[in-house]
Amino acid sequence: MTRTASCQCGAFRMVAEGEPDMVNLCHCHACQRRTGAPFSVNAYYRKDAVRLEGDFRTYPRAAREGRTLTNHFCPQCGSTVCWTMDMRPGHYGIAVGAFNDQDFPPPTFSVWEEARHNWVTLPSGMEHFRQARPAPATR
Repeated sequence: MTRTASCQCGAFRMVAEGEPDMVNLCHCHACQRRTGAPFSVNAYYRKDAVRLEGDFRTYPRAAREGRTLTNHFCPQCGSTVCWTMDMRPGHYGIAVGAFNDQDFPPPTFSVWEEARHNWVTLPSGMEHFRQARPAPATR
């Protein structure tokens, strides 16, 4: 399976091979600001399964617990398509909405729920974390 995520104007793309290692839903304030929505849905792919195409810029920022997150965004339209995090150095996080794929696998867990909007209802069977889930073992 090959999926392509892109910015709004299509100048910056990420081509991902296979299925994501994980898909989560994040309620943290930084994701709320990045997306303009009450939460973000994020897919994590191993870096060796992803190809970046087109021009992009990076914006590193301090994240919770002393970590660093670096957003990768299109210099034309400003859309953040992906990011890297020092807690998952072997992965790219990719905004699920950038794939524009209604059949994309759903999130299986929800993180930073202490910042969840009170009116957000989550699907049954989803795991819930008030703080970030530990980094998965890399393959």
